[in-house]
Amino acid sequence: MKIAILAAMDKEHDLIVALLDSAEEMDYEGIKLYRGLLGNHEIFVAKCGIGKVNSALNAYKIIKAVKPDLIINSGVAGGAGLPVGSVLVADKVAYHDVWCGPGTEYGAADGFPREFSPFAKVVDLAKNTLAGSAMTGLICSGDKFVSTPEEIAFIRSKFPDVCAVDMESASIAQTCTMEGIPFAIVRIVSDTPGEGENISQYQDFWKDAPLKTFSTVRILIESL
Repeated sequence: MKIAILAAMDKEHDLIVALLDSAEEMDYEGIKLYRGLLGNHEIFVAKCGIGKVNSALNAYKIIKAVKPDLIINSGVAGGAGLPVGSVLVADKVAYHDVWCGPGTEYGAADGFPREFSPFAKVVDLAKNTLAGSAMTGLICSGDKFVSTPEEIAFIRSKFPDVCAVDMESASIAQTCTMEGIPFAIVRIVSDTPGEGENISQYQDFWKDAPLKTFSTVRILIESL
């Protein structure tokens, strides 16, 4: 299987590249790719950038360049009730900052459902193979670093079962859905908005970023 792994930031990207065997650098339209092997799969790792526009555009470029069988978006997220270090594999993905006006459903981009559904096989593996070391749940995305309990409360008022928040998952999910590419989202909680000083949590997380949590991606891929 040909799999593309996208991360928003260099910090996340570099941790994922470290998982590859025989990694080599490539370039496609200004996007740096790393091609390598993981298990029996051909893997391409790229940085998609922070935010919905960056991640959607670069996900689209990667789809056209690599033509992957699966896209995995991996990185960090803010926990909505989850402690720092929790590993979350999305079983649903939604926008927390989209509303197209009266007569439309909050969170639904025009022409799309309110929630996007990740690749069922990855979700099933997370529930079975990774039971106890990872959980599954809803990730909500928006173009803002969520840092206050009021922001989490608003998101929860729209999506009561939200587990984590980020800035890229939903836009990557929408892009993959448009292009007919299965996708999966694997996130590690770096901070917990509304519980203490989450900006400091986020900064401190990178000092001792637990590489072993990124091994979740390896386990999932090797199990496919």
